Amino acid sequence: MDALTRLHRSLAGGDEEELAEDSILGDTEDLCSLSPLQRIYAFAACLVAGLALMILSFIVFARPIKFAVMFTFGNILAVGSTAFVMGPQKQLRMMFDPVRLYATAIYVGCVVLALIFALWIHDKLLTLIAIICEICALFWYSLSYIPFARRMVSDLMVKFCDTEL
Repeated sequence: MDALTRLHRSLAGGDEEELAEDSILGDTEDLCSLSPLQRIYAFAACLVAGLALMILSFIVFARPIKFAVMFTFGNILAVGSTAFVMGPQKQLRMMFDPVRLYATAIYVGCVVLALIFALWIHDKLLTLIAIICEICALFWYSLSYIPFARRMVSDLMVKFCDTEL
């Protein structure tokens, strides 16, 4: 097994025995003709473009509507970049796994609301609230990939917010 295949499998998650049975490459082979190296490049390019959009959006923070559009599209690019590594079918399966279902639904809902508030309603306050909720939902969604991270954050928040001494 070459180094690129090991990198691809480590980015996609799982151990080698599990991946041998359920190939991650199989999900993307049917949909595109990109080689594994090209998929890694596409992943990196999408991720960098998304992160760049999110960072550049802070330049126009004084204009919440432009900020929301740039930030949200950057966020979508960054999250969607993993589809190049693991394939869109596996990514959707993982996103809608029962453990992540509520976080995914809230994240997608906040993305849609942020764009509606920014592009159609033109309400700066609602747009900023939707962006803050989008960030929190993405954070909570991301924690679901780290074992016990959600429980640890929940316990910390309870201890932090507990008023009894």
